[in-house]
Amino acid sequence: MKSKILINGIGRIGKAVLKQLLDDEEFEIISINEINPSVENIVYSINYDSTYGKLDDKFKVIENNFIQNKKSKIKITNFKDISKLDLSNIDILIDSSGQKVDISELKSLKVDKIILTHPEKLADINLVLGVNEEKFDIKNHKIISTSSCNATALLPALKLIDDKKEILCGDIVTIHPLLNHQRVLDGSFVQSATRDVDLNFEFGRSSTQNIIPSQTTTIKACSYVLEKFNSNLISSNSLRVPTDTVGAINVTLFTKEISSKDEISNLFLEFEKNQKFPIVLNNFEALVSSDFKKEKFTTIVDHRFLDVKNNMIKLLLWYDNEWGYASKVVEILKYIKIKKAR
Repeated sequence: MKSKILINGIGRIGKAVLKQLLDDEEFEIISINEINPSVENIVYSINYDSTYGKLDDKFKVIENNFIQNKKSKIKITNFKDISKLDLSNIDILIDSSGQKVDISELKSLKVDKIILTHPEKLADINLVLGVNEEKFDIKNHKIISTSSCNATALLPALKLIDDKKEILCGDIVTIHPLLNHQRVLDGSFVQSATRDVDLNFEFGRSSTQNIIPSQTTTIKACSYVLEKFNSNLISSNSLRVPTDTVGAINVTLFTKEISSKDEISNLFLEFEKNQKFPIVLNNFEALVSSDFKKEKFTTIVDHRFLDVKNNMIKLLLWYDNEWGYASKVVEILKYIKIKKAR
């Protein structure tokens, strides 16, 4: 039986999740809730995308508040208050709005599972595949955070090395594509309550003309998944760059045990061979960021830049921060379905 899905928020991540679920026989999108009041604009933004291209099987508006293509008919609603959503025929609510949530309100909603596509400390579990899926409790975990794109890419590598060598300290720099809350041309400062951006002058500068330094919540998100990987262990910062998608993480780790380059390389090669989910991909080719666009593997280890000196390990990880991250949300949906069937 298909699991019935409601997607709340059809922005960059919501659209990527939607498109990956459209042809999946295990799931059915019943409804989309989006505060954008124009159904025509919602359809337009689903059908056409500057980053990933146009949809072959395009949607059209029918019956005022429904959209339809050859395979799917989806109801569109415009509630600002999530408690007003009709969940009577819904198995899973995916909240990809990016808005801050009231956990107690979410727990009162009459739906089996709620997926948050952002880190949330108070969720029943922050889940990253390849890291802590064995801790998922199908009976008691209702609110499931799928963490962040950065943490989803970074944590499998951190855990793999820590399990073998014990990380003593480290530093990461995320090289992240521009995001919608930044300015296209120089303007006023940026505030973003959903991203804990209170007063950021740099994000008021042109995102298309600059490399913009920033703080990152990546390590905080990691600590919600595995408490050890917190800001006391690993320092961090971010560089926003003028590309549309695909990020990279420059990782420096110091471990208790000395390693060799071949040893660390083989760790990732073996993991890729035996992994249960599409997580780690090992790259040896002369590739650039756009070559990883729409890649579903989210911890892409670039072995050209892997380096080891005694107890210091250097890594370069690639990941598609939209499509790739959304693919992990879909994999988690499938994992929930498998666990429920047992």
